[in-house]
Amino acid sequence: MRYIKSYIKGDLFIWALVAVLALFSFMPVYSASTNLVYVAGNGTTIGILIKHAVLLLMGFGIMFFIHRVPYRYFSGVSVVMIPIVIVLLIVTLAQGTTIGGANAARWIRIPIIGVGFQTSTLAGLVIMVYTARYLAKNKDVDISFKESLLKLWVPIALVLMFILPANFSTTAIVFLMVLMVCFVGGYPMKYLAGIVGAGVLVLMLFVLAAKAFPGLMPNRVDTWISRIDAFSDSESKEGYQVENAKIAIATGGLTGKGPGKSVQKNFLPQSSSDFIFAIIVEEYGLMGACVVLLAYFMLTFRMYVATKKAGTVFGKLLVVGVGFPIVFQSVINMMVATNLGPVTGQTLPLISSGGTSIWMTCLAVGMVLSVTASANVTEEELGAQSEDPLESLYPNEQLEEV
Repeated sequence: MRYIKSYIKGDLFIWALVAVLALFSFMPVYSASTNLVYVAGNGTTIGILIKHAVLLLMGFGIMFFIHRVPYRYFSGVSVVMIPIVIVLLIVTLAQGTTIGGANAARWIRIPIIGVGFQTSTLAGLVIMVYTARYLAKNKDVDISFKESLLKLWVPIALVLMFILPANFSTTAIVFLMVLMVCFVGGYPMKYLAGIVGAGVLVLMLFVLAAKAFPGLMPNRVDTWISRIDAFSDSESKEGYQVENAKIAIATGGLTGKGPGKSVQKNFLPQSSSDFIFAIIVEEYGLMGACVVLLAYFMLTFRMYVATKKAGTVFGKLLVVGVGFPIVFQSVINMMVATNLGPVTGQTLPLISSGGTSIWMTCLAVGMVLSVTASANVTEEELGAQSEDPLESLYPNEQLEEV
């Protein structure tokens, strides 16, 4: 234990929970991979398992590197990353709806390694850090709406504007999480109510425009609108997925059919990602589902403990902003599998297959661990240290205004 603690820092309980979820993921991913192999004719089960293992190892490498970085540096990095993620989102939208016949509305392909990368997930993470930064810097002043509109809400609106056409669920989650961080961070409620109203109005106008011009963004806006419309339509494709997920859950019983013995994985197109919770219930039963729920509940509790122990406002808001969305996303994934919400395309964090989901989750957990590793840092110590890597480029008085 001493040898391990010499290399890793932060909350060991969070480390353990993440490791357990990652190790458990091999069994349902390997089982569900038969759908890709024998139904879709894509790869081999061993190949998919090896790919999942490599992606997890890369994710843990990201988490290990990030957790050893003092969390104060994430503040300045978020400012640099805002224009970068906007460019990435524009490139994603501009590349077209398909690449090689595959849906590319949310993805760009990383050169050389050929792995797809979902830019909206990175953008959402950057926005959460940026929001925590702004609120922490203005913790001791009265926030004016005009000033916050320019420095906080315009960057957020720009990012969300480029996520929305292709990924409504991520847009909604990020917006809700931003509102939560603002509420926790003491942003004036009277201004927050106006932001919510403006957000709803913009969404309604966007939907009306998409309905009036249905061919404007084919395979993007139409997709998430049709998912909402088809929520209760059992004859639709989305209904077909949910029906098979419900069959999987219903036949799982108390203890399940056993590892690898799922039948519905052969009928669920996204059995290893979006609907992997249904496969878990079918193979491990209600008891297995409760264990998974307990793991996420414990992760939520440890993140709550991390916010209470953090010595700075930025540390507290950072944990809320990047940590709690992991649990929120897991709840949404399980709600979709049980037909309590429309299909969203949100994966089950740390369990579902997929490079972007694994990497961004590990990146977020790494930030949380960085906060827990520096829980004894106070506001005075943080203020005396360089919080931004941009200080070598800008005078201190200019940086305070960023």
